[in-house]
Amino acid sequence: MNVTVFGTGYVGLVQGAVLADVGHNVVCVDVDANKVERLNQGDIPIYEPGLEPLVKENHAAGRLRFTTDAAEGIKHGQVQFIAVGTPPDEDGSADLKYVLTVAETIAQHMERDLVIINKSTVPVGTADKVRDKVDGVLESRGRKDLRFDVVSNPEFLKEGSAVSDCQRPDRIIIGTESRIAEDMLRELYAPFSRQQDKMIVMDVRSAELTKYAANCMLATKISFMNEMANLAERLGADIEMVRQGIGSDPRIGYHFIYPGVGYGGSCFPKDVQALIRTAGSIDFDAKVLKAVEARNEEQKTTLFQKIHKHYQGNLAGKTFAIWGLAFKPNTDDMREAPSRVLMEALWQAGAKVQAYDPEAMEETQRIYGNRDDLTLCGTKEAALRGADALAIVTEWQSFRAPDFELIKQQLTEPLIFDGRNMFEPRRVAIKGFRYFSVGR
Repeated sequence: MNVTVFGTGYVGLVQGAVLADVGHNVVCVDVDANKVERLNQGDIPIYEPGLEPLVKENHAAGRLRFTTDAAEGIKHGQVQFIAVGTPPDEDGSADLKYVLTVAETIAQHMERDLVIINKSTVPVGTADKVRDKVDGVLESRGRKDLRFDVVSNPEFLKEGSAVSDCQRPDRIIIGTESRIAEDMLRELYAPFSRQQDKMIVMDVRSAELTKYAANCMLATKISFMNEMANLAERLGADIEMVRQGIGSDPRIGYHFIYPGVGYGGSCFPKDVQALIRTAGSIDFDAKVLKAVEARNEEQKTTLFQKIHKHYQGNLAGKTFAIWGLAFKPNTDDMREAPSRVLMEALWQAGAKVQAYDPEAMEETQRIYGNRDDLTLCGTKEAALRGADALAIVTEWQSFRAPDFELIKQQLTEPLIFDGRNMFEPRRVAIKGFRYFSVGR
């Protein structure tokens, strides 16, 4: 099948590459000429495990192409994916200008019947706005004879495992009441449903809400566990024991109940805020979601609060080694990352930072530029040299079994602030460290 994808971010690029890998002919369209040129040269602008070889292999085979020519893309695809960004507006609601711009562009150039697929995370009712936009342009062109369907097909990809999530989806949500569109999507996704039917077909608005509901549920689990961690600290309990105790209940499970310094990234913060604003627009008070957001914002300050308390507020002139800058492992994404909250608070207090992350160094440089109070180090060991304490913010695998003797030698004081509960407190204490973690 000929497929067109508008947008080459995490969602569009991964979806396009995976569809090409099963044999579809995919054209990805982006307005960023530099990005398109890089992609055509095999230079992948984002870090995502497994994505680079997938893109290069399918590009070389001719099944995956990149262009800035929207008309070419619209002429190519029987289905047109909209996978552009929906950044938060000033009030936290999702900004649909990019989605509607693509819809308008498709309507301006379409010369045959099409299926238009909303892959971007969009509020309930967006499909109606896309349909109205396309209808209006077709009417102005005098082409009301052209037929189209607007389908909601939300993505459920996790940064760091997006390729495998796309290749082996848990479910494929399709929001449509058109049998023609459903049949076309079944053909498109047939390679991913060979062992069992992964498709769940529903009305468009339910599909749009399903995406937000899923992310908000996961964000709620994280915020709930962080609230329990704060209680555990004050009650003298160990949140890691509590986690094992409740995770063994199959009704709860172990996923997303790890305490820490809050969630970040491009999805959870934005989607929780967007659903709160959607609720407000229909005079519904989303009390649970507001509490989830408030707890998360406060949780991001946890490490700084522990550091501030330990030093009794005397942080000026101190230097802190920070391990982990990306909002989660296996990505270079620093959007809404807890590391940013910690570093900015330390700088405000007059401290300096020596930081290391396996993938997010360039992104950190892009965000903060050259600062006298920030040193980006080439290794995790280099970040330790001469620092007064170590703070761990992201749970990269390479941090799990460090050389504690080396850490002790490099720091001016054997002191670790662990925002991800990477180590067992008793073990670290035996090695001579003062160790502050979350909920223990």
